Amino acid sequence: MADRRAKATLIGAVIFSSLTIWAVHFQQQQERETMYKGVLKDDERRREKMRQREEDLRVSQQKRELYERVQAVDRSSAT
Repeated sequence: MADRRAKATLIGAVIFSSLTIWAVHFQQQQERETMYKGVLKDDERRREKMRQREEDLRVSQQKRELYERVQAVDRSSAT
């Protein structure tokens, strides 16, 4: 009788330990995927910011060209 209880306790401990190890690995994998998605979002935000800055530069250059056509600009004092 004690032999059966010892075996049952051992089997229960092994199953519990195995499930705990599996749960930890599963949780780590989920966290890794979540962090990677964050990196992808950051990259997308960075690309969008760069695109917006390039667009702002293009608009600014167009305005400058327009103003230079309309107004006389002294090139020696321009920076």
